[in-house]
Amino acid sequence: MKNPYYLHLVTMVYVNAVLGMGFALIYSTGLVTLGASAFWGIGAYASALLVMKVGLTFWLAMPLSAILAAMVALVFGFLAIRYAGVGFIVFTLLFCFVVERIFGYVPVFGGWGGIIGIPTPEPIHLPFGGLIDFSDRIPHYYLSFLLLLAAVITFSSLYSSRIGRAWWAIKLDPNLAAAVGVYTYGYRLGAFVLASGFAGLVGSFYAHYSMAISPEAFGLLKSVYIQIYAILGGLEHSVLGPLLGSLVFTVLPEIFQFYPSVEPYVTGVTLIAIVIFLPTGLAGLVQIVLRAITRLRLAARKKSGVGEATL
Repeated sequence: MKNPYYLHLVTMVYVNAVLGMGFALIYSTGLVTLGASAFWGIGAYASALLVMKVGLTFWLAMPLSAILAAMVALVFGFLAIRYAGVGFIVFTLLFCFVVERIFGYVPVFGGWGGIIGIPTPEPIHLPFGGLIDFSDRIPHYYLSFLLLLAAVITFSSLYSSRIGRAWWAIKLDPNLAAAVGVYTYGYRLGAFVLASGFAGLVGSFYAHYSMAISPEAFGLLKSVYIQIYAILGGLEHSVLGPLLGSLVFTVLPEIFQFYPSVEPYVTGVTLIAIVIFLPTGLAGLVQIVLRAITRLRLAARKKSGVGEATL
């Protein structure tokens, strides 16, 4: 696939999927956040400033931006997670508003006009593969895929470990989990910091991929879309669900971009239909289809066996 437009769409699907996985990770501990886009923005602005003001390379600025987003999440979560429930939702909502306005009013962040002219990642010299130049979208596509793969491997490994079992126990009943020795506060804080770190990581990529960022891109509306990617993809499927949700709700608005008056209605009807008819999300639909295929195969084998026995 060499069409730049299609490459851009798939690249943004990968970025949004990582953000949705982070939301699903936090939700797996029984918390709901409205501040995911703020940490995405922290990673983007930190990377842009580290490269343009400090003079670091992108390959050094990207992990540093992820670490900075995680550190901010550690400080913020240290206070906010104590108020799990509605209090945490309100705190993350306010945090998102505050971060957006800091980006808009503090001069070093470029004001509401944002930062433009952000350089693309520096070329990579491979020993046996030549030069990888990030002047077009194909190398960006592969880099975004590697970031998605890193998130999938990390989250999947944690979900299948003792840590993941503790997260699900906290989600089911935090009081009961605490009664059997699970450190609820610590596990929730760890999930929040990890999700925010990955948001900062893809935020760094997004800044150098788009080459321009502005405060509005990291506002509350983006946090709502991140929720949509995860919830409608299927929160019970913490990796596959956000990926499917991101695929549908990144591509769907683009299909109707030439009909801006129609797109909100199509998107809204699609959302309502999924909520009503697919309570387990799009990943649940995949499971239903796979089960139906399995039943058909079993029925065909059974019928074939009956025929052979008759003969």
